[in-house]
Amino acid sequence: MSSLLSKYQAPDAQGRTQHVTPENAGWQHVGFKAYELEPGQTLTLTGDENEYCLVLVAGKATVKTKDAIFEDIGDRMDPFERKKPYAVYVTQGESCEVVANTALELAVCLAPGIGTHPTRLIAPSDIDAEQRGHGYNKRHVHNILPDYKEADSLLVVEVFTDEGCTSSYPSHKHDTDNEPHETYLEETYYHRLNPAQGFCFQRVYTDDRSLDESVAVYNKDVVKAPKGYHPVATVAGYDNYYLNVMAGPARKWLFTWEEDHNWVNSEIYARKHAE
Repeated sequence: MSSLLSKYQAPDAQGRTQHVTPENAGWQHVGFKAYELEPGQTLTLTGDENEYCLVLVAGKATVKTKDAIFEDIGDRMDPFERKKPYAVYVTQGESCEVVANTALELAVCLAPGIGTHPTRLIAPSDIDAEQRGHGYNKRHVHNILPDYKEADSLLVVEVFTDEGCTSSYPSHKHDTDNEPHETYLEETYYHRLNPAQGFCFQRVYTDDRSLDESVAVYNKDVVKAPKGYHPVATVAGYDNYYLNVMAGPARKWLFTWEEDHNWVNSEIYARKHAE
């Protein structure tokens, strides 16, 4: 099995199903955990060197820190409702407690922080939504924690891609510290499929093909993109959701298109597939 693929595991005693760390990913910045909590179950996250973005993928919860209580947040029971999520930004060094008010699918996104910004609720009204692409390259995006919203390191976004479409495409990369053209950002993809028995494909590859891996991704799997391009392709009958977490030395999302496929961004392609 590819080292870039973290397979879904049945919940452990804490409810954890995914556990990606800088150490097991072989990088420096991004961590990702997923939990499935039963109603009434409590998860405690101890403050450390990281800042957190808690994304309620599905379900409702109460989140408590030493100075704040975000009571009974959450407005979707399934990500494929395509409602904007609720999320909580937790500043570096601050512990928090999550109490599941319903069955809860929780994503814990983390990266190094320095405590610049206070803990806050990220409500659906705080999240920008946008449509990107044309034709068979259309996707719907929720910008949960983009680079124009306050955080020390984290960038968090969720993307919906319909059956038969590509996403994170045309192929692009952000693996070089070369501002203002490109920034170095590690990235994880937490995938969901609808219906749940489906799969999609993701390829991670570099220009010189020293890294060139394609994986079949099933529901609740995670793909790690340490460098290179990382497009996603869905198959007939199955819609795809993924939650992206990015972080690096600079908190800017600057990327480079792969030259061979950049024409898919052109007006020629858009006109061909205009509705």
